[in-house]
Order: sequence, then C-alpha cells, then structure tokens
Amino acid sequence: MSVDFDFSRDAEFSRLLARRQDVDLTRLALELARDAQPTLDFDHTLTWIGKRADELRSHIVRVRSDRDILRELVRCLAGTHGLHGDKQAFERAECSYINRVIETGVGIPISLSVVYVAVAQAAGLDLTGVAAPMHFLTRFDTVQGPLFVDAFHSGQVLNYDDCLEWIESLSGLTSDEIERSLEPAPPREVVIRMLNNLKALHVSQEEWERAWFVQRRLLALHTEALDHRRDLALIAIKTNRPGVAIDLLQTCLKDCSPGDRPMILNQLHVAEHNLSKWN
Repeated sequence: MSVDFDFSRDAEFSRLLARRQDVDLTRLALELARDAQPTLDFDHTLTWIGKRADELRSHIVRVRSDRDILRELVRCLAGTHGLHGDKQAFERAECSYINRVIETGVGIPISLSVVYVAVAQAAGLDLTGVAAPMHFLTRFDTVQGPLFVDAFHSGQVLNYDDCLEWIESLSGLTSDEIERSLEPAPPREVVIRMLNNLKALHVSQEEWERAWFVQRRLLALHTEALDHRRDLALIAIKTNRPGVAIDLLQTCLKDCSPGDRPMILNQLHVAEHNLSKWN
C-alpha cells in the first residue's frame, strides 16, 4: 500500500499510534490543526492555556464546593474569554481547531471541551473529556458523584442524573446504552471523534485535499479497516493520486463483500483511467 504513514513530525500522534499512555491531547489536537495550517505555531496556544490556568488557580483557592470550582472554570473561559458554541460552527472546519477556537471564541462541543480540559488540567483539576452520544462533554468526579460541563452551551454544569436525562432526549438511546459513554474518554477515542467530524465536514463541502489528510490519519489508526482503506482510495481519486487509489482498491478487492465488489471495481477502473492520462 503506497500511503505515506510517516508521522515523525507529530510526536503525540505517533505516541497514539504506538498505543502509549503518555499522550498530550492538547498538543495532539494542535497536530491535527497543523494539517490545515502548516505554519501553525503551537506556543501561542500553549501560552494562552497557561495564562488561563493561572487565572483559574487564583480564583479556585477561594471557593469551597466542587460545583463552584467548575463555575469558576466556566466564568473564566465562557465569561471572561467568551468561548462558546453556535449552530454555524458545525459548518466551519476552523471551529474544530483549538487554536482557532481560542482566537475566535467559537467552537463545536469537542473542540471547546478539549480547551476546557487543557486549562483545567494545567490548573491542577482532573477534568476529563466524555464522548457522549450526539454531544461531547467534560467530566469532573466529586465525592457526591460526577459533574458534567457542557462547554458548547455556555458551560452549563449538570449532575449525573440531569446529564443522563438530557443525553437520552438528544440521542433517543436508553440510559443503559448511554451510561458507559459518560465515563472518561481515552485520547484515542477523542482524536477519532475529532477526525470523523472533520472528515464528514470536508467531504460534504468537497474539500478533498483536507479530507485526504484526515482520512490518512484515520487509516493509520485503523490499518485493517476495509471502510477506511476504501474511503482513502476514493479521496485519492478526488485528489489526483490515482496510483495510491489503485493500490488501496486492489487490497480492498481481496477483503470486500460481494455486494461492495462492483463499486470497488468501478472506482478501480476510474483510477486506472486517470493514471493512464499521466503516461
């Protein structure tokens, strides 16, 4: 398979591929953003996060309850610094990149949550991401039970029962189906969700070159997955990489179901035709 899987420039993504536990999610999110912003300087974003953590520490020393700690986090990020979500954010890729979320103040649930987690953890708070169905959240465990912060909706704070009921209403799933998803999400799960969001947006907007970089990462994370190989092949055709598409589609033919075979053969013929025009 002639796909370049060299991620040596991306230290955190490389750790993720190696299934290491010491993954810095903040830096990893910036590595994803750098695909679309090749000259991105991480230091500006990391410095901003450090300053917000300093602000937060100066306020939480005066509060007594866990809920008030989260309210101070929300006051800092949503209040003082204006981080929020809006419906149009789902149609703009920049709202998935944490540096742009910080610069513009607007993000989608997962990108806003990654910023919340970064600031909270830098301030010494064990806030974690939660990959709930339909809506990404953050979780803060207390003696009385977990509390959840919805960074997208102005940082509202929910207890477990209220969060469960709300996600039920959003997703149509039962509480039993939702409960496991309210546990802290590991970095791999967070990154895959970020990539899937970007992939869906780029494909819908026919931004094929950006989709290529996203799908390349997804295949690196799921090297045996037929659907990810097929999707990268289709994007390769769209981005004038017919040789790569042919290699990928030929491997797909070995593993595909009889129902998928005609479509893959058709795309293989398209890739071969495109390659012949280069010779």
